[in-house]
Amino acid sequence: MNVRVVVADDQEIVRTGLRMILNAQPGIEVVGEAADGRSAVELARRVRPDVCLFDIRMPGMNGIEATRALAGPAVEDPIAVVVITTFDLDEYVYAALRAGARGFLLKEAGPDLLAQAVRAAASGDALIAPSVTARLLEAFAGSGPEAPAPQPVEALTGREEQILGAVARGRTNGEIADELHITLSTVKAHVTSLMTKLGARNRVEVAMWAYETSRVRNRRTRRR
Repeated sequence: MNVRVVVADDQEIVRTGLRMILNAQPGIEVVGEAADGRSAVELARRVRPDVCLFDIRMPGMNGIEATRALAGPAVEDPIAVVVITTFDLDEYVYAALRAGARGFLLKEAGPDLLAQAVRAAASGDALIAPSVTARLLEAFAGSGPEAPAPQPVEALTGREEQILGAVARGRTNGEIADELHITLSTVKAHVTSLMTKLGARNRVEVAMWAYETSRVRNRRTRRR
């Protein structure tokens, strides 16, 4: 079964390029396009794609607002969103993840990484551009006064702590399985358990919780 994708970008040439790249990938199909955020939200609600791929800077309703409308905390039946942008700015990354995005890529990402992000989002994973993963999560943890991170509803096991750290470092399920010498299904079960215990909707929120609770050291703090 193909992963069905809606693409939104205000530049037609970018939409065309993304459509050609994604449609050339096995098991991925672009089922709709929009030139602004409001139209993208309406289209996504109508066709219910597996993943939306949104630019940030769009007229009317930007990609952050569109992401929040489809995947935010108040959405009962969220649609997976991957944000893609030209601008490697922390403020965009923070806003996208807070809005519920399940991935963040730069437009310079190659076809393989783009396809990987779409497939990850469709399967419930999250992928962030490797060039910004560690920096953004560390900065995110210290980005300003926030309420204390909630405590898990049940204590984490030793193995869950290991997997938590790996997720926070941007590892995929396959990489975690290789590192810890366990099966992929076991990793997925532990990640699901982590999300349940932490009240997290996706892997990005799991990673943020790890930084916010100092499960993973913040290098930015150590340099001060």
